[in-house]
Amino acid sequence: MSVPHYTTGIRPTILIVDDYVDALDAWELFLQAEGFAVLKATTGEDALSYTERATPDLIVLDVELPGLSGVEVARTLRAAERTRLVPLIATTGHSHVGDVMRDAGFDAVLTKPCDPAALIAEIRRLMSPRQAPAVPEH
Repeated sequence: MSVPHYTTGIRPTILIVDDYVDALDAWELFLQAEGFAVLKATTGEDALSYTERATPDLIVLDVELPGLSGVEVARTLRAAERTRLVPLIATTGHSHVGDVMRDAGFDAVLTKPCDPAALIAEIRRLMSPRQAPAVPEH
């Protein structure tokens, strides 16, 4: 299975943010096996620090983090020119948070525990090349 690339020859980079280290390690192995480069952060502050140095192709962000919450991180990322268009996937243990997540700028919401196939499907959907509008012929 091939991974969509933004730059030829470069694996897309995914930043995973979760305060549960075992989950981070498992997701890292799974996503690497799927062909992605992975960065990990356990706090919202660390996630923002990563994005100041480099822009990941996509971010998977736990909503409930110690300190700066995932919602606050998402709002900060959406407000910054460098990261405003980076696809964001929220992960949460709560099932009724869709409106709050959309208001924060998330592109997708997955309920924990996340099914690996569902996560990969969302990543591929959000990273697929956008279809250009058809140009009418004259």
